[in-house]
Amino acid sequence: MGDNKMVMANLLSVIMLMHAIVALSSNVRGLSKNYYMKSCPNAEQIVKNSVSTALQADPTLAAGLIRMLFHDCFIEGCDASILLDSTNDNTAEKDSPGNLSLRGYEIIDDTKQEIENTCPGVVSCADILAMAARDAVFWAGGPFYQIPKGRFDGKRSKIEDTKNLLPPSFNASQLIQAFGQRGFSPKDVVALSGAHTLGVARCSSFKARLITLDSSVDSSFANTLSKTCSAGDNAEQPLDATRNDFDNAYFNALQMKSGVLFSDQALFNSPVTRNLVNGYALNQTKFFFDFQKAMRKMSKFNVKNSSQGEIRKHCRCLN
Repeated sequence: MGDNKMVMANLLSVIMLMHAIVALSSNVRGLSKNYYMKSCPNAEQIVKNSVSTALQADPTLAAGLIRMLFHDCFIEGCDASILLDSTNDNTAEKDSPGNLSLRGYEIIDDTKQEIENTCPGVVSCADILAMAARDAVFWAGGPFYQIPKGRFDGKRSKIEDTKNLLPPSFNASQLIQAFGQRGFSPKDVVALSGAHTLGVARCSSFKARLITLDSSVDSSFANTLSKTCSAGDNAEQPLDATRNDFDNAYFNALQMKSGVLFSDQALFNSPVTRNLVNGYALNQTKFFFDFQKAMRKMSKFNVKNSSQGEIRKHCRCLN
């Protein structure tokens, strides 16, 4: 009998500990699907309308919004630090060489202004960016996924932090290690890389592959890349054949040794990730399912709570 009591006591301790951990986790994150239901019920619709209007005018901005979210989350966490402008005494993340080609800031600015007019001081820039990237995926033909809200805006944005941005020269092992340090699996790495089904890369990001005659590039595709680069470092090459459509064409391109960036083609070259690439090339529905799970996961990475951040009045500057 005493043994049974001891077992029950230990079990109760474990259950209480688990509840405490869950409670602590939710306090730290403070995120919920209906976070703005009472305080700003139109927030999601305002973001959706703003993104839709902007992308109808320029479909290429869908890639810009998704890339902006990644560049934000991967540095200081999903806290809109990428949106802050540099000041006289601080050079911000957005002025890092790796971020100079980011596009779509005006969409976030316009959305924030409209939301501030409706419910001032309530919706964070970090939440607006996360929602805008999600809506851009859906607008371009990708999956729609719900994300929890309640992020606060960070107060730090320093150019030196962007040394942690992933260079296009990374191989699969380096990508897996960098993502793994942030809690992402190899499957997450490949699924998130599928965002490169949208957008373009500048010649400066892939010309090294042409200089060293990278054997993982199809020879005729190498000629295509060379022709692009003949127009200079800023010349743009679509990342797959359907640059404005969110589909699985990116993975088909990797199978044909036609990945633009070395870090893209490396996913097919590596035996660790090749089967994932093949699976997504064969089954777009599977890619969409894993992508939305990975994006939800990324959008919750290292978010700030009320004691660590603020709700900015303007996304480009601290209050």
